[in-house]
Parts: sequence; structure tokens; C-alpha cells
Amino acid sequence: MSLLEPVPLLEVEGLTKRFGGITAVDGLTFTVAEGEWVGLIGPNGSGKSTLFSLLSGVERPDGGQIRFAGRSLVGLPPHQIARLGLVRGFQIPRLFSSMDGLENMLVAEKDHPGEGLAAALAPGPFVEAERQAARRAAWWLTAFGLAGQAPLLASELSGGQMKLLETARALMGQPRLLLLDEPAAGVAPALAQGIFQKLRRLREEQGITLLTIEHRLDLLFDHVDRVLVLHQGRLLADGPPGAIAEEPRVLEAYFGTAHWGPRREGAHP
Repeated sequence: MSLLEPVPLLEVEGLTKRFGGITAVDGLTFTVAEGEWVGLIGPNGSGKSTLFSLLSGVERPDGGQIRFAGRSLVGLPPHQIARLGLVRGFQIPRLFSSMDGLENMLVAEKDHPGEGLAAALAPGPFVEAERQAARRAAWWLTAFGLAGQAPLLASELSGGQMKLLETARALMGQPRLLLLDEPAAGVAPALAQGIFQKLRRLREEQGITLLTIEHRLDLLFDHVDRVLVLHQGRLLADGPPGAIAEEPRVLEAYFGTAHWGPRREGAHP
């Protein structure tokens, strides 16, 4: 790398994770640049969610390195990684079912000055910070069409609304890099398109970097800059969506054939 080239925001080098005799992630190496939107795809069991667990500190690697903004993340707990600006949304929403939508959002507030025993004993100086956090939470809820559901318990929401709340809560954490695991799963097609359009606007307006797992390839390929393809824990392909859609190794991994059958012009697998 020359001195003129920027340091990637995320650097993964030789990353390996084993579960017993199974190697879920096998010597994986890739980078994500600041402001880039990268899609992560692969057949079921290819290691995508395990990779997210490694990046977010939920799992520890057996080998390799993860660097975020030049700092090693290996060994850091999830809450420290989130505070550094790498935030994860889960495939199955992990909401607090006994809290309402607004309360779930406020849990994700980053570096709140009112945290700690001193604030509990003398809350006065932190009331304005609470108001500001509530305004930010309300803004995100409105952005994802959940303003009307804010008073409802998370357990009262539909599956699609839970996915929306999971994504909104992740953004409430002020991420520099946002990991999203199937944000459109269980969501109607029109709403799924709306989610991706919102993410595109946020990226353009706020410079958020995105790494997104999604099985709706036509939807994903319409928005991302680059696609990483995992297969059996290894990086099978890395390139722009158009090239990945025509890559024989990718078609073989997904469909058992290196030839994509008759399709409309410009369609993706």
C-alpha cells in the first residue's frame, strides 16, 4: 500500500474460527473502505453470520487479525467494539420484549453522560441529555415508519416491525461501520426496498459504511458497491455486483451450475 492510499476502515486478515472439527471461517482476508457499501452473500452455512460474530466480538477467532480504523479488535468485548463505532444488527431481532419501542432505542444511546452511580444520585444536570436522546430516538423511529409503534412493547410488534426496530436501534448507536444481517428478512417487498433506500440515503448524507448480509440478491445488488461471496468459510469471489452475477464459481456454489438460465436483460441471480 502506498503512502497516498487511505487505510481501510475495516481490515480482516487470515481470520479463522473453528467449532470442534468444523472450520466455519477459514483464513478469510478482505478490507472495507470508509464510506463503502459492501454486500456479503453465500449459501447457507458459508460462514456469514459467524464472520459478523467475530467482527462484533460475540465470538473470538482462533487465528487471524481484525483491525478497525487501525486498531485491533481481537479480544475486545462487544460493548467496547460498539463504542468504537462498529455496530451490529442481528438476523433475528434481539429486542427487550418488556420495553416499548422508544425504550429499546434509548438503550443504544452511545456514551450517555448520565450513566453511572453519580448520575443516579444527582440526575438534574443530565435531564437535557435525556431529552436529546429521546428526540434522536423519535427521529429514527419516524424515519423507519415506527412512530406510531413507539409506545408498544417490542413483544407486541409484528415480525417486520421488529426488524425495522432492530435496524433503527443499531443506527441509534451512531455507527461508523454498520453490520446488518438480513435487514429485509420477513419484510414485504415494498417495505424491503424502502429499507434499502433509507440506508442508501443515510450513507450518502452521513457517510456511514455498511457491510450487509442479504439473501434477496436482486435487492442487494441494486444498492451495494461491491460484493463478497463466502463459500465453506472462504472468500470465493470479490467484485462489483455485475461481475459477481456472472461469475461461474458463484453460480456453481448457489445453483450447482456455472450457467445462469434464460433471464431478462440486466437481471441478477
